[in-house]
Amino acid sequence: MRFGTLDFTPALDSPALLAAPTASALASLNATATTDAAGPLVAAIDPSLADTAAFCDHYEISMGDGANCVIVQARRGERTWYAACLVRGSDRLDVNGAVRRHLDARKLSFAPMEAAVELSGMEYGGITPVGLPAAWPLLIDPSVAGHDRLIVGSGIRGSKLLVTGALLASLPSAEVLPIVQPA
Repeated sequence: MRFGTLDFTPALDSPALLAAPTASALASLNATATTDAAGPLVAAIDPSLADTAAFCDHYEISMGDGANCVIVQARRGERTWYAACLVRGSDRLDVNGAVRRHLDARKLSFAPMEAAVELSGMEYGGITPVGLPAAWPLLIDPSVAGHDRLIVGSGIRGSKLLVTGALLASLPSAEVLPIVQPA
């Protein structure tokens, strides 16, 4: 399938284009909520173009057709935990408003890069909601959950997944709620 200037193929047919946790999670997913009968799709990209703006510009994909997976670190008292948030590339995450309140955190910040990479088993700039630790809440904005086809990371910088919002909303620990910063 072609999207933008990329040609996508079934993700499970290309395990080298997936982080290990992503490949494992995709293998266990139910194909009913996927992009097509073959399941989620993957395309190789230039790893230097993995960041949203550069990727969208080069591969001719709207920022609204991509979703960013942002890992946050929450704290309350002595407790520290992590969560993943998914918003479209054209939107800004409401970290200190909706997300902090929903997680009931006293303090919320973007997770340190080293922690996000180590705990997810994925590359920075390629972290995807598919295959994240099961204990992490996954907060998905309704604009992502309702999208027919979205580009998300694959767990590595050298490829991207093409999935449906419905698939993302069906992931373990996923919750759909408004988390976009008000304009």
